Amino acid sequence: MGGNGGSGTNARDAASTEKRPNELLGSWFVRSGWSKGELARQVNRRARQLGANHISTDTSRVRRWLDGENPREPIPRILSELFSERFGCVVAVEDLGLRAAHRAPSVSGIDLPWTGPQTVAMIGEFSRSDLMLARRGFLGNSLALSAGPSLIEPLQRWLVPGPAGPRDEPEPTASGRARARLSTPELELLETTAVMFRRWDAQCGGGLRRKAVVGQLHEVTDLLQEPQADDARRKLFKVAAELAELAGWMSYDVGLQPTAQKYFVLALHAAKEAGDRPLGSYILSSMSRQMIHLGRPDDALELIHLAQYGSRDCASPRTQSMLYAMEARAYANMGNPGRCKRAVRMAEDTFADAEEWGEPEPDWIRFFSEAELHGENSHSYRDLAYVAGRSPTYASLAEPVMRKAVDLFAGDPEYQRSYALNLIGLATVHLLQRQPEQSARRALDAMEVAGKVRSERVNTRIRKTVDTAVRDFGDLAEVIDLTDQLGVYLPENAEAV
Repeated sequence: MGGNGGSGTNARDAASTEKRPNELLGSWFVRSGWSKGELARQVNRRARQLGANHISTDTSRVRRWLDGENPREPIPRILSELFSERFGCVVAVEDLGLRAAHRAPSVSGIDLPWTGPQTVAMIGEFSRSDLMLARRGFLGNSLALSAGPSLIEPLQRWLVPGPAGPRDEPEPTASGRARARLSTPELELLETTAVMFRRWDAQCGGGLRRKAVVGQLHEVTDLLQEPQADDARRKLFKVAAELAELAGWMSYDVGLQPTAQKYFVLALHAAKEAGDRPLGSYILSSMSRQMIHLGRPDDALELIHLAQYGSRDCASPRTQSMLYAMEARAYANMGNPGRCKRAVRMAEDTFADAEEWGEPEPDWIRFFSEAELHGENSHSYRDLAYVAGRSPTYASLAEPVMRKAVDLFAGDPEYQRSYALNLIGLATVHLLQRQPEQSARRALDAMEVAGKVRSERVNTRIRKTVDTAVRDFGDLAEVIDLTDQLGVYLPENAEAV
């Protein structure tokens, strides 16, 4: 009798723990249009990029996930990234009906202390983890994207004055004067390395020198832990901010979105310690660009307005023009044509004032040339066209401006990635204008340039443009040839980073 009772209990326990189909994951999966085999291949490919070579997923494993099995990390994060890229918006682990791994606040949080010593410690910890794991930015199960209030509200404290953190006093010389550990030539050499890395990124993409930038950033944090004079300390924080922003930008370029966001946040903290508000506004603009890429234009607009407010009385006309251009991109993706057009005009008018600016500008804003201005504004019109249901009116506004950007970038070998991105942009505009032959030619040009850079962002946009061309004009000879060329220039099994 007791035995029968026990069997009944066990049966009830088994029934209560029986897996239920994961309806959330199933919904995203169906909408993606992927087969189980395709999703398995993409998971395996992303795992290899992250260095998780032990992962080998197949269709039966995907079926078990859909049936309710909760996979171990890094699979939930990989699925989150893949679906986010597929739909152009943040698809969190929880949105997929999967359990999010516990994240240590010291590693994954956005709401971090705004003090010098802790900023140094956090940058040192994060860059060391990145370097030691040697997995192209893969930081295990400790990192996730933040969006909405959890991102915006902590960053608003960038502008709040705080008490000065404790300073290490430099060692006194025999004469009693303080002696800095770093000489002026040494500091200038460190500043030059940031300039050099920025050139490499623009020319070759984020995949080639990312680890070198992270290594240099870690070295700078080591120097910040030594006694330095106040002026040298501020300059070191400025170098740290520039390198952390560049590490974030390169991570964004190769598709490591949570890693990118973390570096951007740490860069903003370092810029605050350096007392450099224009640099802080530039970092916020990079974060805004990432939010647009992830389908969060509301967050992008909040970040840009924070950048504009914080640098309104100290940023150069070129920097202000760049911020207006990013404001236009945010409004375009929100479907607000009136404010988008106003921001485009402000970007153009303010850029005209840059020619009369008599003071030297920092190297980090040098990228914002006439070509870049045209590229950003044309992408705003292009984005408006998509939001407005593939509007031919906005596409016609985008086309001549995008063509100017392409022509200007074509003659500048230093900005190959920007050239490729604007070629892709022009290809998408031609698709909106139902000109598939012209679109195919521009997309093929972009493929040729993409072979010279290592940028998953470029590759992803090319693939999406080709997918759209196939969907709309798949029977056209030029489009059929384009798909063949895609397999040659960007094979699916190629390493992205």
